Amino acid sequence: MSEPGPTVHIGVPVVRAAEPRDVPRIAATLTVALAESRWVRWALPLDGRTQRLTRLAELDAGHRGVATGTTWVSEDVDAVASWDAPAGAATPVPADVRAALEREVPRLHADRADAVAGTEAQLTAALPEGPHWRLRALATRPRSRRRGLGGAVLAAALARGDADGVAAALVAPAWAVVRFARGLGFEVTQATRSADGQLPLWVAVRPPGVPMPEL
Repeated sequence: MSEPGPTVHIGVPVVRAAEPRDVPRIAATLTVALAESRWVRWALPLDGRTQRLTRLAELDAGHRGVATGTTWVSEDVDAVASWDAPAGAATPVPADVRAALEREVPRLHADRADAVAGTEAQLTAALPEGPHWRLRALATRPRSRRRGLGGAVLAAALARGDADGVAAALVAPAWAVVRFARGLGFEVTQATRSADGQLPLWVAVRPPGVPMPEL
């Protein structure tokens, strides 16, 4: 597998691998951008929702993504993209981070934990069977939207996949996300719903080598 570079320059935006110092701002960006998203309202209970989202983002896109080298940010961390890498393409999750995720994530989801876990198990069968990059989180702060930052932070992992001949995949909880992803070469492969039937979901896959649009 090709090695990631420390910084990716794509047009005007500067994109780089996230660093430990970025973790608080990663959590803040995801919280501001996603607090009212359909997935968050479905997956996290109303009681303490904002705090739950911040901690979840800190653990997953922050500590996990930084440790494994699978979270990319814009220079000001106003845009964040966090991924699961295929085997061998990233540093393994450290034991302490894995333990924190296993301990805290079910508590953060609280009474939604079973539905979230059941949905994840269901989606496993819908995602590509072979190696692929899976998008876990994408967020841009409202003040920085329409500047190409979302596509720029995604492009870092897409370029890795293209170099290695590996597909990328995502699960979208809203059709607006599907429309955005289509502009980057993703196509819907399955429409489904969450395990409890409450949340519509679209699985989209991008084969390696699809030309990237001008950003």
